[in-house]
Amino acid sequence: MLRQIKPRNARSKRALDKKAPKPTENAKTTLFLRGTTCSQIVQDALTDLYQLRIPLAKKFTKKNAVHPFEDSASLEFFSEKNDASILVFGSSSKKRPHTITLVRTFAYKVLDMLELYLDPESFRRLNQFKNKKCAVGLKPMLLFAGTPFENPVSDEYTMAKSFFTDFFKGEPADKVDVEGLQYIVSISARDSVDGEESKPSLHLRVYLIRTKRSGQKLPRVEVEEMGPRMDFRVGRVKEADEETMKEALRRAKTSQERPKKNISTDIVGDKIGRIHLGKQDLKELQTRKMKGLKRSRDVAEEEDEDEEDVVSDEEPVKKPKKA
Repeated sequence: MLRQIKPRNARSKRALDKKAPKPTENAKTTLFLRGTTCSQIVQDALTDLYQLRIPLAKKFTKKNAVHPFEDSASLEFFSEKNDASILVFGSSSKKRPHTITLVRTFAYKVLDMLELYLDPESFRRLNQFKNKKCAVGLKPMLLFAGTPFENPVSDEYTMAKSFFTDFFKGEPADKVDVEGLQYIVSISARDSVDGEESKPSLHLRVYLIRTKRSGQKLPRVEVEEMGPRMDFRVGRVKEADEETMKEALRRAKTSQERPKKNISTDIVGDKIGRIHLGKQDLKELQTRKMKGLKRSRDVAEEEDEDEEDVVSDEEPVKKPKKA
């Protein structure tokens, strides 16, 4: 548990209030840092991911003696110091070359981690694509193609989907302008084959969206690869504890009224309610007695006389007996 810090002045109080839990959390800041041994390919990949994450990103250029899966204390310190809930750590070694580790924190403690191995042969930088780039700070459209991302059981691919969703989420917004949808991030993975030892790779592609005249009301939409181009192999994984994840997903109680069950509003604006009743016995239904519904005594006597006349007319005539 983190120690409680008492503010000494108004400036430190504002900084602590900014870090305090809120019903609607701030946008997640991503911290990029490298280890003591980091290849140039991984450094270029971190730089390109940093360019896509600006302005919600911070990047360290100095070397850091950090081993995420052995000791995560340094990552937790950097997370608290920079108020960053997502960390991207780059390293390279003979056993694990060109490694990028994605780390998420909750309350400045490591929540889960995913290790990805970058393929240096297929890697292409952002500046290798000589075309127009998207503006800074725009929210991309995300596309996850492949059945591994739809697995109901949590595994490496569902975790990668959750990681990249948080990474490219950006600022929270209720409405999005269509003009701001300028690029799309596609992450795909093929289906796993029975008997194959290696797991399917993750393919990250970024495309620029272009609209051109089509001679109709709707424009023709085309996509052009903008970069970067990255292929990953899945490595080590550290899943979150069940109780910690439940605490991280919990939402604060707000003053907003909860929706009531079985009550809806139609197009006109009238409130419609649905009532569920058990089986009723209509024979025992008690109705209200009103004087206006009672028959008067004269009407009742006349109806009785008419009934007697009808009965007497319908009586059969007895035939006389023959002697």
